[in-house]
Amino acid sequence: VAQSWGRANLEKGDLIAFTAMEHHSNIVPWQLIAEQTDAETTYVGVTPEGRLDLESFDRVIARKPKLLALTHVGNALGTINPVKELITRAHDVGTLVLIDGAQSLPHMAVDVQDLDCDFLAFSGHKMLAPMGAGILYGKKHLLDAMPPYMGGGSMIRKVTLEKTIFADVPARFEAGTPSVGDVIAFGAALTYLSSIGMDRIHEHEQQMVRYMLDGLKTVSGLSIIGPDSTIDRSAVVSFTLDDVHPHDVAAILDEDNVAVRAGHHCAQPLLTEMGVHSTTRASAYLYNTQDDIDRMLTSLSRAQRVFQRS
Repeated sequence: VAQSWGRANLEKGDLIAFTAMEHHSNIVPWQLIAEQTDAETTYVGVTPEGRLDLESFDRVIARKPKLLALTHVGNALGTINPVKELITRAHDVGTLVLIDGAQSLPHMAVDVQDLDCDFLAFSGHKMLAPMGAGILYGKKHLLDAMPPYMGGGSMIRKVTLEKTIFADVPARFEAGTPSVGDVIAFGAALTYLSSIGMDRIHEHEQQMVRYMLDGLKTVSGLSIIGPDSTIDRSAVVSFTLDDVHPHDVAAILDEDNVAVRAGHHCAQPLLTEMGVHSTTRASAYLYNTQDDIDRMLTSLSRAQRVFQRS
């Protein structure tokens, strides 16, 4: 979207907005296209609790950006944003909205027509599929007006030595040999998740995050970074443990076969806003149980003993 829609529609002085909560993949492309077109970028801030600052949103949307890039669910803190309301308000001033759905589509039912978003992108490997495939949804009139961002085979209707006529969407955006195996596996994963039911998956995750938050709050020296309640949040919890580096915490948990992630989670601007450099992040999905969380809590207690300061 940044390279195809952006090159065709952005010019000097235009404004692109995103939020401080975004994954780097929803910041860097906008910075790149802004440099290429002399457009400008701005961002919506976050509150100390790790939610979008709606007063900051008011100030940004009052400037009538050409496009707002907005995550549905934050990958680092698990915050679920009120995207439907924000999309409506953006459209009121003529702003297009792209939703990063990588952290929402795997975990809850999402209806793009109900949201009325202009674009929505998500990836297969967050949804039990292999790495290598993703999906872009876009309103057809917008996609039809967008030029290809890459040339190659399979995206053409006719080629002569003087001119190329491009295929209709979506083929015009799929140059080259597609990752067929990944796409077939992606389809199988979507069928599997649909057979379980996205509402059931979301309900299970809400039970998991409630149990996880309650347990983490009993761990001495542990600070939850981001929302500390189950309201409008997914089963992703970031935390710090005393002054132990998150990588060290993750290493101890790994010894106990508890898999977490440590670092900045490709969200450096967000963690800077939250006053930390890195966190340990635990996440639960449809295959996790309370026993898994209990094992993590036990392992965290061991990490405290290992790194106990005299």
